[in-house]
Amino acid sequence: MSSATVRPSSSPSIKNAPVIGLAEGNGAFNNYHLAAAVVVVPYLLKSFLPLVNRGGFKTYLFLLVISGVPTTVAYWTLISLYGPRRNEKVVLPGKDLEEYITIKDVDLKKLYTGRNKIPMQIFHDAYFDGKIEFNGDVLDILEQRHDWARMSFTPELFKYVFTVLIPEVISHSQQQDEEQVRGHYDRGDDFYSWFLGPRMIYTSGIVTDNTVEQSLEQLQDNKLQIVCEKLDLKPEDRLLDVGCGWGTLVAYAAKNYGCDATGVTLAVKQAKFGTDRIRDNGVSADKARILCSDYRDLPVGKGAYTKIVSLEMAEHVGIRRYSQFLSQIYDLLDDDGLFVFQVAGIRPHWQFEDLIWGLFMNKYVFPGADASCSLGWVVGKLEGAGFEIKNIDVLGVHYSATIFHWYKNWLSNKEKILETYGERWFRIWAFFLAYSVIISRQGGASVFQITCHKNLNAFHRINGVTKHASIHVTSEKEPS
Repeated sequence: MSSATVRPSSSPSIKNAPVIGLAEGNGAFNNYHLAAAVVVVPYLLKSFLPLVNRGGFKTYLFLLVISGVPTTVAYWTLISLYGPRRNEKVVLPGKDLEEYITIKDVDLKKLYTGRNKIPMQIFHDAYFDGKIEFNGDVLDILEQRHDWARMSFTPELFKYVFTVLIPEVISHSQQQDEEQVRGHYDRGDDFYSWFLGPRMIYTSGIVTDNTVEQSLEQLQDNKLQIVCEKLDLKPEDRLLDVGCGWGTLVAYAAKNYGCDATGVTLAVKQAKFGTDRIRDNGVSADKARILCSDYRDLPVGKGAYTKIVSLEMAEHVGIRRYSQFLSQIYDLLDDDGLFVFQVAGIRPHWQFEDLIWGLFMNKYVFPGADASCSLGWVVGKLEGAGFEIKNIDVLGVHYSATIFHWYKNWLSNKEKILETYGERWFRIWAFFLAYSVIISRQGGASVFQITCHKNLNAFHRINGVTKHASIHVTSEKEPS
């Protein structure tokens, strides 16, 4: 097959990939093969090692315990290195690595040259430290990454998984959440404004016209309107925004739909910014407010809110506490209420690139956000908490369009960023934003917007029929 069999898109609404950017990565993995290796390796050790070959079943179990992790690490490493690509429809150019990047570090240059591809983790760590440069625009070179980078697991990645990721998944304490969220979101409003723009919304916007490139502000305004319409907001509603960010949705909902709106965030600077935004939009403090609080500390009883929204906050809740979080949302929601839940996740039919990118995100961008799971997993958790799914929109490609605007904004503010935060922060976010344009466009990660309600006999489902129009909604009035 040739690359001619793969058709690129040409929509003005997103950053379209070149043909080489549509290449599939290595996704070879088999749980049965791994399980067989874990079981067989201790048997072989017991059979051939002189000190243990006379032992019995207990000796085998001992060897199984001590060899299980090394065997797993070896299997993951080998299969990520030598497993085949998902398909070969896109023929890679096979250019030398030097065509794409310049390695300035002497030791790295000895290891990776010509056709010897560099592991992505080694590359991005070196790039952040100024040891490697892109030969051109970061996004343009990343589009061609499969020709110069390997998506293989490295000792550094395994070290991070075993010493940081797994312990945090297991613990995920309230103190941990507070430290990580404030360390991330209280970095500085200027830092985020330099890519988020005036709306200060750190979640996916929505494309409503595929024939034009809508501005970042239009994408976010589309999302605000769609979320409020899916919630069917009325003046008598009590709205809760869990993980409200800089408070834009709270101000928008109170101003345009007349509801009573409460936002909750752990970040001190976000809470202040959101409070100011509410005031600047002419909304009184008794109509809308931002609470700097953990969602677990909300001082309210059952059914306190008629409508609840949470946009890309639940990733920080963690896998361990996900069900508990959704159960609390269930309790806070009125029996006749609606819940719009937007959450980022990965595809279950993953490639190694998806996992390596996810580990990069967890380490450098969203520490503690380990609950980025598949859509099926999220739906299962919602249903397990007692919700019924009304509607699902998969917004991955919309996120790509959104993040492409963030990327362009970030580059346009380079001098300000360098002056205030330095070269390393600029490089990390340039890489993060550029790579996210690609990952969300190609399906490696996505975002799901789910509308649901309590699965009760007395819930009048017929009343929601008019709002089943998904993301293409018609507002009853023009928002201001």
